[in-house]
Amino acid sequence: MQQYLQNKKGLVQGIFDRVYSKYDLMNDFMSMGIHRIWKKNLIDMMNPSLNNNLIDVGCGTGDIGKLFLDNTKKNLSITCVDPNKGMITKGKEKLYNYKNIKWVIASAEKLPISNNSFDYYTISFGLRNTKDINKALSEAYRVLKPGGRFLCLEFSKIENSNLNFIYNNYSKLIPIIGNIIVGEKEPYEYLIKSIKNFVNQEELINLMQKNSFKKCTYRNLSGGIVSIHSGWKY
Repeated sequence: MQQYLQNKKGLVQGIFDRVYSKYDLMNDFMSMGIHRIWKKNLIDMMNPSLNNNLIDVGCGTGDIGKLFLDNTKKNLSITCVDPNKGMITKGKEKLYNYKNIKWVIASAEKLPISNNSFDYYTISFGLRNTKDINKALSEAYRVLKPGGRFLCLEFSKIENSNLNFIYNNYSKLIPIIGNIIVGEKEPYEYLIKSIKNFVNQEELINLMQKNSFKKCTYRNLSGGIVSIHSGWKY
């Protein structure tokens, strides 16, 4: 399933080239820090053990990788993947004390990873930015070990009309905030459009199932502002 906005030549790469230096700061402002709670929910839902390994795709500056290692005593080697070189550079700077992270520049649709390599695959606020959701899901399935688990944290569809009204009006402020904090409003206009155009919870379940994942479920957070989708490779 190709995504129209994301297939405009150079659009997504150009956007992240413009915002990576203040990516974490802007995430805190936009979500009022709640994105950290959402990411902690993802790790809690995963409940990783000391024997598991992780690939985090669309890793940004490495928040999920850090949480994973903190929850497993930093003993494991993990792989953090992002298509944007600037994001990887910021991640390396932020997590310089974490020596067991392998950083890879690659897209979710074409991972330079062997088949059946990881116990967990995570993608947080990244699936929405892929050019082709099916290719990204197919790659996720390929690199997971049999018995491995796919977990996706992504903006979703709000089910309560009153909350949806508040959220839609708040969203109109995000480009203004971006212009103040980052000096750019266009990347955040893209953000709002990409959220609006992304598939809903059940549609993503269907896409996961079409790409061979089993026991597919989702959990809404913050009334459906975001959701965590889970699927297994058997």
